[in-house]
Amino acid sequence: MKLNLFSKTAAAFVVGASLLLGISSSARAQQPDDRRQQKAERKQERQQAQQQQQQQQQSPKAERRQERQQAQQQQVNQQVNQQEEQRAARRVERQQTQQQQQQPPQDQQQQQQRIERRQQRQAQQQQAAQQQQSNDRNRQRQQDQSAQVDQQRNWQRQQDQARFSQERQRQEQIAQQQRVQQYRYQQQQQWRLNEQRREILERQRRIAQLRFQEEYLEHLRRDQFRLQSWRYVYAAPQYRYYRGGNYYFANQYAADMLRQALNFGYQEGFQAGQSDRQDRWQPDYQNSFAFQDATYGYSGYYVDLNDYRYYFREGFRRGYEDGYYGRYQYGVYSNGVLGLLDNVLRGILDLRPY
Repeated sequence: MKLNLFSKTAAAFVVGASLLLGISSSARAQQPDDRRQQKAERKQERQQAQQQQQQQQQSPKAERRQERQQAQQQQVNQQVNQQEEQRAARRVERQQTQQQQQQPPQDQQQQQQRIERRQQRQAQQQQAAQQQQSNDRNRQRQQDQSAQVDQQRNWQRQQDQARFSQERQRQEQIAQQQRVQQYRYQQQQQWRLNEQRREILERQRRIAQLRFQEEYLEHLRRDQFRLQSWRYVYAAPQYRYYRGGNYYFANQYAADMLRQALNFGYQEGFQAGQSDRQDRWQPDYQNSFAFQDATYGYSGYYVDLNDYRYYFREGFRRGYEDGYYGRYQYGVYSNGVLGLLDNVLRGILDLRPY
């Protein structure tokens, strides 16, 4: 019994020792494997770190390489697009050319008609330009001819003046003296009538008209003083004018005097009309002393007295109407001076070169 028990104990002890030996040997065998695994992991980590470092070092180069590749790709794409556009433009041109070649006859006729109309317009423009040039040349020739005619006329006038004899000039001076004597006789008659007119105006209590008559008489007195120093100078006729069915000739001095007669008549008539309106008198320009006299501004030379009085009264009548009715239908007031409008003056006195 004891032997069996001892045998069992020894066997159990042997079994336990063997188990311990197996466990320790397995533990010792497992410990080297763990170290190898750790070394492998550390090596792998070092490799990964080296790869990351290499990647970081190579990243700028890769980016620049990628950018260059992208730029090259863009250039290639642009070239391709340009080629495509060029090919598309050539296709459109070919299509248009084919369409034009394949146009129906009606379109071709319309295009031909447009071309013909354009050619007609160009021809008309050329013809108009040629006509304008021809008209300019004709106008220039007419102007040259007119200038030649004027030169011949001036030369003829100079010749006429040269042939004008001293006897003719003496006769003209005699006629001028007769005009002066006629004018002075007329003045004497008007001074007598002045006294009668004064009495009539005073009885009628036309104060404004009486004042105007006194001013007009003062103009006549100044004319008498002016005539004492007047000297006659001969001048050849340059104008002609039509009155009462006849043509009359006038030199520059006579033309200026006739225009003066119209303007002086308008001025005096305007004041006479204003005076009658102020006196509340009925309009009657023919009853005015200035209208009946009509010699203010006359010098006795170059113009016949009756002609001067005629144009003075024509201006007086129009001035009287404007002054009486407070208007400027026939004249104008400019720079402190009254005068007939130019078109009215030319309508009354049509002086034309002789």
